[in-house]
Amino acid sequence: MVKFIEHIEKYIIGKNVLVLFLLTNIVYAYMLLVTIPATMEFSNGLQLLDMMPAGYHLEYVNNLFSTLGDNGRQTYLTTQIPVDMIYPFLFGISYAAVLAYFLKKLHKLNTTYLYLCLLPIIAGIADYIENIGIISMLNKYPNVTETTANITSTFSVIKSVSTSIYFLALLVVLFVLSIEWFKKSRRTH
Repeated sequence: MVKFIEHIEKYIIGKNVLVLFLLTNIVYAYMLLVTIPATMEFSNGLQLLDMMPAGYHLEYVNNLFSTLGDNGRQTYLTTQIPVDMIYPFLFGISYAAVLAYFLKKLHKLNTTYLYLCLLPIIAGIADYIENIGIISMLNKYPNVTETTANITSTFSVIKSVSTSIYFLALLVVLFVLSIEWFKKSRRTH
């Protein structure tokens, strides 16, 4: 554990964390502004599977894929999914680094709080499994199985829950850090 913490401390320099954070959010913005809208042009208002934090059922998958048609399914597979195969890695690494950076500022990196840094990595892994499920369903459509839809949906939920818990933890850490900063600034004045 000590070696792991030393390794993390070596790389969570402000500049590194900022560059990772910016790169991750550039890719995310590209998805939000380009690839998701390109795919949603075919969806008639239905949400894409990777944008459904509460999950979905086989009936929804079939309805979405039918509505997307051949061109929409192909766009999903060749436009949205390739970018979404880059994003989970960036999200996991950069957001773990962001939290580790702020935990280090609070002198809490060498505590069990470090395990909170695993949340974005779990979300990233779940996102990859979700993407693999979506690819499988797109390639097998119209012969999508309920099992594949349920497993993929489960990983969509795991992704959203771990992401939500992460951002809640990050907000708490930032709140505590701001209180510490406020106390320190009052002592110096």
